Amino acid sequence: MPDPVPGGLTTRPLQKSDAHAVFVLMAAQEQADIGEVAIEEADIVSDWARPSHDLAGRSIGVWDGETLVAYAELMGVDRADTAVLPSHRGRGIGTWLATWLQDLGRRLGSPVIGMPVPQGSPGDRLLEGLGFRVRWTSWVLKLPEGATIPERELPAGYAVRTAEPGELRAVHDVLEDAFLEWSARDREPFEDFEATTTGRPGFEPWNLRVVVDPDGDVVGVSLVLVSDNGRTGYVDRLAVRADQRNRGLAQVLLVDSFAQARAHGTTTSELSTDSRTGALGLYERVGMVADSIWVNRAIDLS
Repeated sequence: MPDPVPGGLTTRPLQKSDAHAVFVLMAAQEQADIGEVAIEEADIVSDWARPSHDLAGRSIGVWDGETLVAYAELMGVDRADTAVLPSHRGRGIGTWLATWLQDLGRRLGSPVIGMPVPQGSPGDRLLEGLGFRVRWTSWVLKLPEGATIPERELPAGYAVRTAEPGELRAVHDVLEDAFLEWSARDREPFEDFEATTTGRPGFEPWNLRVVVDPDGDVVGVSLVLVSDNGRTGYVDRLAVRADQRNRGLAQVLLVDSFAQARAHGTTTSELSTDSRTGALGLYERVGMVADSIWVNRAIDLS
């Protein structure tokens, strides 16, 4: 384990009751680094509700009196998340957290750990100096206010609609099959998927959109959330079954998702994609523009 945290601060594992404090911390960091707050408290609550996640064994909070000023956690094999309150930067806390995460990863047998940081941010520069390499680049893309995505007709017999409760496992299969084509990780347990979708605070049935084929099978999925205090419709996940691609189904889902979000009061729409998917060009062609760029920096542990 690393030496005691610098500056006379205290540490302890996080608890579920700390979700709001972590949200406040992450929001302050995002506001300083990208000029807006992207994180939602529901993101943290639903992540921590995953049955597979050992919050007590995989997290650390750094406290200055009663204030949470930094934190780190490791979820799954290699996904790390950290934040340091901007007022507490330059004290060695970020370096201490990076060491803590590497020690934890080695104890758990992780071959590598990585975390997302805004490109060019203090966190990005710190991790680069500590030897963390760029694994992939991510873009947050927005549909300009007032713009619309060109509509595509569905093939005959296909339909787009709200997912039915009995289709949740089929939805999970479509998403995981697609994401595991390019993401080197274990298959997400269905119970974890439930925790972050239907179990997410504020979830409403319309958030989960599907395309079904003439046989009624789920062949495309979009999870669209309302964020930014109700102003933004955010497509959190989008996937089409491999044998159903190149039929315009992804574009249909985008049009539907953003229209549904607008019908529920949002004024802008966005999503993120990364360099592993090869989908950046698709979103740019339908009129979306890059709003911020993030890099996933990682370090090998063996």
